[in-house]
Amino acid sequence: MKKKASTKKEKQNCRDSAPTIVSTPVSKKKTGQELKIEKSFIEVVQLIEKSKQKTYQAINTALIDLYWQVGQYISQKLQTAEWGEGVVDELACYIAKTQSNLRGFSRRGLFRMKQFYETYHNDNTLSSKGMKEKQIVSTVLTQLSWSHNLLIMAQCKRPEEREFYLRLASQERWSVRELQRQIKSAHFERAVLNPLKTSEALKKAHPEVETIFKDSYLFEFLGLPVEHSEADLHAGLLRHLGRFLTELGRDFCFIGSEYPLQVGNQDFAIDLLFFHRGLSCLVAIELKAGRFEPEYLGKLEFYLEALDRDVRKPHERPSIGVLLCATKDNQVVEYALNRSLSPTLITEYQSILPDKKLFQAKLEEYYQLLAPSDTKSEEKKQPIEKNRKKKGSNHDR
Repeated sequence: MKKKASTKKEKQNCRDSAPTIVSTPVSKKKTGQELKIEKSFIEVVQLIEKSKQKTYQAINTALIDLYWQVGQYISQKLQTAEWGEGVVDELACYIAKTQSNLRGFSRRGLFRMKQFYETYHNDNTLSSKGMKEKQIVSTVLTQLSWSHNLLIMAQCKRPEEREFYLRLASQERWSVRELQRQIKSAHFERAVLNPLKTSEALKKAHPEVETIFKDSYLFEFLGLPVEHSEADLHAGLLRHLGRFLTELGRDFCFIGSEYPLQVGNQDFAIDLLFFHRGLSCLVAIELKAGRFEPEYLGKLEFYLEALDRDVRKPHERPSIGVLLCATKDNQVVEYALNRSLSPTLITEYQSILPDKKLFQAKLEEYYQLLAPSDTKSEEKKQPIEKNRKKKGSNHDR
């Protein structure tokens, strides 16, 4: 009896554990009419998305404009001594009572609005001749969220630095996190101290190129060791392609890795190939994990010739070649590019975040060198005059 019971149980277990076959519906091939209707639906969804974006932008514009006006009002009241700082505390409490659902109008928030107004209302870098304050707000500052504006205001001390990040963040559509990364990596200081070096052919073919490419790219997100190979770099960039595209900038579209080229009976491969929508051209990137050497340029020029002859479409502009090296000697780069007849540029990459304080110190030195001679002589006179006054006061005693 026991045997029979166990056999029955085993059979039951086998039935329970047997795989069940689920029939999956076979997707029917859509007819031409169905595809046409689906295309219409997609167009309607695109209209909705476009309208949503316009609404978000309109709300953001209204908010930034409100913060500007509140900041202006508080600033003027405090400057004329009509209000003391304690009145701002009272105002924050009053808003909290009367507008209980409203956020951001605490004492701290109100003083930030005041700082926002005072930072930009006399900022000539953001305005052209005859531009009113209202136009400055609407044309530049409202392109970014309040969080973007607060970050730039808090971490950028120079007017030209603020303008640099305001315009770039808007152009590249950086998130607040990406903006923080760019400021932390001393993007502004690096751009001023190390301007992009390009061939004359590139400047003629693409005059706007200096606003698109950088002299130095930052790949700290790859986590590369100090000693790494080109294969490590290549694999890392493909693994983090999204972040790589963000670092390259807007309008870069990835086409392929080790893109094949055939010239005669020989096969070649470009490390990375992109298309830039704004420039309407192919961009070939060759990776070098070491120092730039002049002979690298000849190979890149050969690739550009092959791309323009065999790959480029009739409506596209001449292809651009980028040598991305671990290090480069600027004088060697200048000599190499001087005779180059191809649209090429040589840049470098860094695998760790640079020391922002070091770049800030170098920038201070750079600005001092650019300062007019009158300013420099005045700066030299000041300590001399102070010493004279001290000596005079000691003599009187």
